[in-house]
Amino acid sequence: MKRVRVTPEQIDHYNKPGPRYTSYPTVPIWSHDFGEADYREALTSVAASPDDTLSLYVHLPFCAERCAYCGCNATVTRHEHVIDTYLDHVERELEIVAPLLGQRRRVVQMHWGGGTPNFINEAQSRRLMAMLDAAFDIDRDEELSLEMDPRIGTREQAIFYRELGFNRVSLGVQDIDSRVQVAIGRIQPFENTAALFNACREVGFSSVNIDLVYGLPYQSGEVFGDTLEAVINLRPDRIACFSYAHLPNSRSNQKHVDATGLPTPYAKFGLFQQSVETFTDAGYDWIGLDHFALSSDEMSQAVRERRLRRNFMGYTLLPASHMVSLGVSSIGDLGGCFIQNDVGLGRYQKSLAAGKLPVVRGMRLTPDDHNRRAAIMHLMCNLELPKHMMKDEGMLDSYERVAAHAIDGLVGVEAERLFVTDLGRYFIRNLCMELDAHLSQTAGRPIFSKTV
Repeated sequence: MKRVRVTPEQIDHYNKPGPRYTSYPTVPIWSHDFGEADYREALTSVAASPDDTLSLYVHLPFCAERCAYCGCNATVTRHEHVIDTYLDHVERELEIVAPLLGQRRRVVQMHWGGGTPNFINEAQSRRLMAMLDAAFDIDRDEELSLEMDPRIGTREQAIFYRELGFNRVSLGVQDIDSRVQVAIGRIQPFENTAALFNACREVGFSSVNIDLVYGLPYQSGEVFGDTLEAVINLRPDRIACFSYAHLPNSRSNQKHVDATGLPTPYAKFGLFQQSVETFTDAGYDWIGLDHFALSSDEMSQAVRERRLRRNFMGYTLLPASHMVSLGVSSIGDLGGCFIQNDVGLGRYQKSLAAGKLPVVRGMRLTPDDHNRRAAIMHLMCNLELPKHMMKDEGMLDSYERVAAHAIDGLVGVEAERLFVTDLGRYFIRNLCMELDAHLSQTAGRPIFSKTV
């Protein structure tokens, strides 16, 4: 891929806090006045459309230890009974949610996230799958995925998850350099990663993916280059290369990150640009914001056919009509509403023990929200903004703000659309922010990562 020149001044200008737009409106402006009654109403509205398909997300927050860099909702435990108790409450959540949706609704996409999903034992995993199968019609021919930690993953686990019906797996790698791993509190020999990766291939996962993180302490072009080369040699189907957001004031575990080695914003940008060039030279397509897929992969095909979508699971090919989420801190998207469960494990379980859904906030989208959401997601997935998607004067004003970035070379302007340039791809979140009517409500709050 031809190198795009980006100056330190451009990085300074555009490096500002902003959402990753896995949803619009974004979580921080959702209302705490949205509660259980609103969620029940949304579920009931979905029941009125029985042919609509579902995506299903289950949050499994448990880990054996807490990585210093992690921004996920995670709970450290070594006691099996803690996980058993959690599954008791997930089952209670299912007993409320599933009947309101209409029993045995078809699920065409399921993901187990964490935490560390492969930390729970086989009996607990079988129990969870049986609970979900009893409540939903999970289509085993569609996309069933989970995250696995190679530090504890084994060939036997890979075989077991295939037997349960999973066909896609993502392995967390972050960086293979030992100094970087010490700085972020995650020691993971590459031999472990390669062994689990190869096992997943051998036992028949249709897609084996790798997750990386750039912007970590002591990453340099040379250090990160070794990681990129090692990953390319494995030849994963897809790669996610996420930006590290150092927010120790809101994520206390990040106070243990060795921040003295964090790269400057310009150096951090260089790491991502290096990943783009390295992966594309190796036969991967750059997908949207920070994903890569082999040109032969169905995600790359979806991009070419303009079928790519984006939701709380990231970029996806299977846009189910609604997304149902279970577990502590989980986020749903259904019936024209967003819903988030309580982020506190104790409070989540206490609510369900009392027979109540543990909703802490949500939002019912307005017509303007729906229109802007469609425009932002189209921009994130298709790298263009058609003028016909601008439904009123307010959106046309936003369109003009996006068009103004043509001065800096981020977009090209045609008669009926704007298109994102090679340079603009690196700043696509900034372009989306111009369409965000709620962004001013989050000003000054340390809730978003910077755009570079």
